[in-house]
Amino acid sequence: MSELLNAATLLLVLLGSAALGLLLRPLLSERHTTRETFELIQIVTTMLVTFAALVLGLLTSSAKTSFDRAGNDLQALGSDLIQVDQCLRDYGPGANTARALLRRYTAAAIADTWPTEPAPEGDDYPRHLPPSEGNGHMESATLGAMLDQVGRMLRGLEPAAVTQQRLAADCRYQFQRLDERRWKLIEDASTTISLPFYLVLVFWLVVVFASFGLSAPRNPIAFVMLGLGAVSIASAIYVILDLDTPFLGLFSLSSEPLRHALAQLRR
Repeated sequence: MSELLNAATLLLVLLGSAALGLLLRPLLSERHTTRETFELIQIVTTMLVTFAALVLGLLTSSAKTSFDRAGNDLQALGSDLIQVDQCLRDYGPGANTARALLRRYTAAAIADTWPTEPAPEGDDYPRHLPPSEGNGHMESATLGAMLDQVGRMLRGLEPAAVTQQRLAADCRYQFQRLDERRWKLIEDASTTISLPFYLVLVFWLVVVFASFGLSAPRNPIAFVMLGLGAVSIASAIYVILDLDTPFLGLFSLSSEPLRHALAQLRR
């Protein structure tokens, strides 16, 4: 919703700056409407359009790279969950409690990260996290505490045989990788767009559309083209902001990797 609101706000700002240029032109004196003046405006506008296009391209590339990286981390997290569970299964009945908690963690992570999707059935897990915790990318005190409890259970294993000792060591190592993967996913899911950088881009676009309005002819086709240009820029900004929040919005990561992992954990 915040991405859509930002895009709508930008659209109104661009349309307002273009309208300001259209309203300002009749008020200018003759010496401000000479051919040389409008040629200078065109040169400056071309320069700003070039800068804005480069910045938009860089932002799109950065957001898409961050989105893909988070997707890869999510798939790897699902794989790590399956590997830890398989190791605990091989260890034997002494790890059943840790396995059950790992299943509850996976189900809770799905329910918290994708609240608009159907929650997993079964498993006694916190279905309603506190409002301050449900932030959409698995970074909550409740989920962290569940995973930390799994780690404490692994450290508390008391293997009786040499084979179990090796399995316990393997399980602890794989759990460490799982925990590191979770934090990497949380970091990669954080926004990467700098607010001052974004505001500078908006300023450039406002100047560009104000100059468009200043030099545009006063006819319906010109007005429609200005509107389409503003809508195109706002939609591009929406896509960039939405990709920058990979677990929220229209372009969001699928919960399928974790749902597949949960299905494997329940076998």
